[in-house]
Amino acid sequence: MKKLVLLTLLSLGVALAQTEVRWFVGLGGGSDEPTIAAQQQIVDEFNASQSDIRLNLEIVDNAQAYDVLATQISAGNAPDLVGPVGIRGRSAFPGAWLDLSPLIEANNYDLSDFDPALVDFYRLEGEGQLGIPFAVFPSFITYNKDLFDEADLPYPPEAYGAPYVDENDEEQPWTLDTLRELAMKLTVDANGNDATSEEFDPENIVQWGFGHMYADLRGRSTLFGPGNFANDEGNAVIPDHWKTAAQWYTDAMWNDHFYPNGPYGGSALLGEGNWFDSGNLAMSQTHLWYLSCCMTSLEADWGVAPVPSSEGETTAKLHADTFGILKSSKNQEAAFSVLTYLLSPEIAGRLANIYGGMPARISLQESFFEQYASEMFPDQDVNWQVVADGLGYPDKPNHEEGMPGFREATDRYTAFAQRQENEPDFDVEAELEVLRRDLQRIFDAANARGN
Repeated sequence: MKKLVLLTLLSLGVALAQTEVRWFVGLGGGSDEPTIAAQQQIVDEFNASQSDIRLNLEIVDNAQAYDVLATQISAGNAPDLVGPVGIRGRSAFPGAWLDLSPLIEANNYDLSDFDPALVDFYRLEGEGQLGIPFAVFPSFITYNKDLFDEADLPYPPEAYGAPYVDENDEEQPWTLDTLRELAMKLTVDANGNDATSEEFDPENIVQWGFGHMYADLRGRSTLFGPGNFANDEGNAVIPDHWKTAAQWYTDAMWNDHFYPNGPYGGSALLGEGNWFDSGNLAMSQTHLWYLSCCMTSLEADWGVAPVPSSEGETTAKLHADTFGILKSSKNQEAAFSVLTYLLSPEIAGRLANIYGGMPARISLQESFFEQYASEMFPDQDVNWQVVADGLGYPDKPNHEEGMPGFREATDRYTAFAQRQENEPDFDVEAELEVLRRDLQRIFDAANARGN
């Protein structure tokens, strides 16, 4: 009996000596049901691998995660580790993240397996190293080969820097102008007329040439080059190339008709928002995560191509996830131990696969694509090198970078985009100036509050 009591007390002592680290999931991937068990298994393996730290997984649905985390931080009950989290998730909580530089230096953490540009991607001026590369989601053009074949049009180029060879066997630079011309030929009405024809009926379109899915105003504007609505002084600006983008997209929806407008975009004909998967969109700029989450019904053959250039510059917008430690964590060193475990070569590849991302570790990328292709798309001939090469053209500043009053500012420019998509007579120039003034008001109020 005494031996049993002693063992019980020893076990209790070990439990009390453990440092609890709370891992919050929900700002990015990981809150959908198929991923939960796989994440919990990694937690269980970590807890079994040592006795100093007890890792607890807290998963919150993405729709509520921002509000839940904000409430926890405000109440002084915040978790220690948050992730996977992208730029948007990080930007929603400005000033909340711990600079990892001292911990990286103190632990002599090896960063040599990461592209230095990706390490720098998480270094924010005035705040430090807010993350270590984990999973990247390059963007690229996804195209429906069957629709190209039906139109008797050659496919887009297979490499960055390569020209588009048209149906007359003539070379054209792979630019937004070339994409527009191709997209109009691939936009078809119910009578089989394409958007270049005088008989084309824009009221009865059944197939579109190009479109962005799940991208907000900043995301789709980045096709014309990186930028932000806030300048270095925190004032509201509309970059000139984004003004060009706004007019281009408006014309594409309402005049050229190759880009789905609001009513069409939400229709069953276009998968109620999942346009490319519907089979009725010829080309889309998408991220790697889209292939994992949303390519569920498309029966056509498809391929990937480079992002076209604009004014001689190519920008393939990037989504990149990591794990962040909150400044408010009372267990920062223990949280860093968990972080380095999750980013270790043995675990990072598994986690990236769970979230549908490409590992940021260079040593894991070749095997990732081999496994990804065989498991996800064994019957498709996909040029995965184009996907990887897109990492050489990231948008910096990133299209999800922070702004004063981030969430209110996001709501405001989202309202601009919604009107653009639903009003045929949308006055781009006038509405951009209204947007700039409204953003300035939001920025001024946020700066006055200190956030």
